Amino acid sequence: MTFKPLLFFFFSISIFAQKTDGEAFDKLNQSNVWQLQFKDKGTKNWQSNWFLDGHFAQIKNTPKGMIFNAGPEERNDTHHAVLWTKDSFKGNLKMEFNFCRKDTETKWAIILYLQATGTGIAPYVEDISKWNHLREIPAMKTYFNNMKALHISYASFDNNNTDKNKDYIRVRQYPVEKGQNFNTTTEIPSPYFETGLFRTGKTYKITIIKTNEKMYFKISGKDIAKLFSWNLKNHPELHEGRIGLRQMATRSALYKDISVYTMK
Repeated sequence: MTFKPLLFFFFSISIFAQKTDGEAFDKLNQSNVWQLQFKDKGTKNWQSNWFLDGHFAQIKNTPKGMIFNAGPEERNDTHHAVLWTKDSFKGNLKMEFNFCRKDTETKWAIILYLQATGTGIAPYVEDISKWNHLREIPAMKTYFNNMKALHISYASFDNNNTDKNKDYIRVRQYPVEKGQNFNTTTEIPSPYFETGLFRTGKTYKITIIKTNEKMYFKISGKDIAKLFSWNLKNHPELHEGRIGLRQMATRSALYKDISVYTMK
């Protein structure tokens, strides 16, 4: 009998936390402190705003948005791809875009990099455009060993998964300290599993707000809206850097109406 009050107590805390996060997100999202710094509808030449890591990716601008296909061979590092903004973004930021998954994969990740720079240890200088040649093969280890960045994986699956419902959303922070394990040392608690989101062919609006203390990630689609959040207080601050769209080999998606705001 003693378990019922305890369960109710924890359930009440969870509901309160969700409500508090929702109110904080709405207040930030609707604030007039944001100033538009970057906008790309995805319908015109992508090379005006972006540069690409990976020789096998295909980028195509269409009236419906920018189609981004990674290379077709799974488990082949040369077929991964990252699309980087030419602009760099400083301080707190908000990003919005429409996302439509085009593939039917049950494996591999789609990742958003926020405020990425090199570690500053030669040859991985802070301006990552100075070492594009070192990312012609976009192996994951090149990024998590040699960059400072936040990593948000979404519409993502474990590498050996076969269940289309077992997606995850996860946040990590780079770099991996020398000799440490990527999975255990980069992850920011807590991941979310089986979200019911990112169905193939369905369009979702994604809104990210990143401050020094908190990360919010909201997904809205037809008849569905979910807010996810992570505490950044105990992690090194990222002050400025580029935004990257990463797709592992075989992954494909359409991006439209990408906007990035920084604080006035």
